[in-house]
Amino acid sequence: MIKKFRYYILLAALTIVSTSCLDKYPSDAVTFDKSIQTVDDANLAVLGIYDALKSPYLYSGCLTLLPDIQTDLVYGVNNNTNIYGEIWRWNDILSTNTDIEGVYGALYVVINRCNFLLDRVDAVRAKTTDDDELDRLDQYCGEAYFARALAYSELIKLFCKAYEKDQDMTKELGVILTEHYLGNEKMVRASLKDSYDFVLKDLDRAAELLELEDDFEGALYDSAYFNEYTVYALRARVALYMQDWEEAIEYSSKVIDSGYYFLASATQMATDEQSYYQYMWSNDFSPETIFKVAFTLNSYGGALGTVFANYDMVSMRPDYVPANWVFYLYDENDLRDDAFFKVFTTGYDHALYWPLLIKYWGNESFIAYNIYHVTMPKVLRLSEQYLIRAEAYVKQGEYSKASSDIATLRSARYQGAVSASMSADNAMQVIEEERVKELYMEGFRLHDLKRWHKGFKREPQDQSLSNGNSLEVKADDPMFVWPIPQHELDSPGSEVQPNESNK
Repeated sequence: MIKKFRYYILLAALTIVSTSCLDKYPSDAVTFDKSIQTVDDANLAVLGIYDALKSPYLYSGCLTLLPDIQTDLVYGVNNNTNIYGEIWRWNDILSTNTDIEGVYGALYVVINRCNFLLDRVDAVRAKTTDDDELDRLDQYCGEAYFARALAYSELIKLFCKAYEKDQDMTKELGVILTEHYLGNEKMVRASLKDSYDFVLKDLDRAAELLELEDDFEGALYDSAYFNEYTVYALRARVALYMQDWEEAIEYSSKVIDSGYYFLASATQMATDEQSYYQYMWSNDFSPETIFKVAFTLNSYGGALGTVFANYDMVSMRPDYVPANWVFYLYDENDLRDDAFFKVFTTGYDHALYWPLLIKYWGNESFIAYNIYHVTMPKVLRLSEQYLIRAEAYVKQGEYSKASSDIATLRSARYQGAVSASMSADNAMQVIEEERVKELYMEGFRLHDLKRWHKGFKREPQDQSLSNGNSLEVKADDPMFVWPIPQHELDSPGSEVQPNESNK
């Protein structure tokens, strides 16, 4: 059963420290056997899982920013603060990098919180007799299974090689799989196949437990909570990364054809000054958002837009500016350009005059309190589902269907007539360019290049840092896979194997 509304009770987030991913709650927390005694306790535990997703190491920060900063989408600016400098320079990415440690640890915090609930819920179920209360428990378990699958899917993307359907993935390293909060699981990496199978198993459980009632007539878009179609959206993404084209089409189609979500129009106006597409970024509300991490003025995560502006109420001193080649991808009728970029003269002594990224300028309700660059992360959007399905169609040689999906997406973003003529000669180039244009700085580029086995080359641009602005990276470079944090390798009893990037 899916509720129409849930009250968002904020729990204190755990501090991410350099300890093993299997370390648990602080020593002064409620002991395991005395926790989660009632259905309401289970609800609080689930809200704690949602709260963990606010970590600035996750979607409102490093997890979103670093995979794109590492590639060819942005350039470091002369005299910047050097934030994420190791990542941007590429060859300085070490196993002791605190941002990589933070991402790794924050994802395992989510996993541990899921395991904590799932290990305790049977005891609560055993003493619960009310059917509605039992339905609530099923929902909470479904949310926990989904959150665990989501966290593991991100770990696999970042710390594992690309999945190759025609190769033996039992011989490739996956991630540490832990299914229980107080288990005796070894600190050892499962195979890449087993890691993905674990994610799929959790998604199957989540889909069953979060299934909508037959007579459900509510709205699902712009949700801050997981539901049946959130599961399908992630399943489609995972299928794409596993090169399972049929499943990618099946599950993206479930979302697209559901009628619960609609592409935000860049031509129809939400206000006198903003289109629905612009409003999605300026106010964090959209009919195409499948799942977002919700913030309030009293509880929010990182500020995604800071490194692209660093606005101090007087001037802007961005650490990173968009790559020149990106601008040329948008044609004159593509209104995403206006929603994403605006030309400014920066406050540096060199007075760089450049289009800056305003996509993450910040939620207007936060800006009213002089809180800039805070944007609610849109973890799953309908536009990505169209891109997933289009790519899967291309891989199956169904170019007309792929063209239709790209044209549908463009029709919501363009002013005037749109077209998308795709064939064997140009289809993947169209897909690559459309993913850059639609998903710019949302954390996809590194993983896309890795799974496509493509490298990249940067060309110097105005006031770009010399140490990195001529970087050329070959396909399948070891650094496409992040190093396992050193503290994980050094933890007592650890049998964790390093990546090539650790060496």
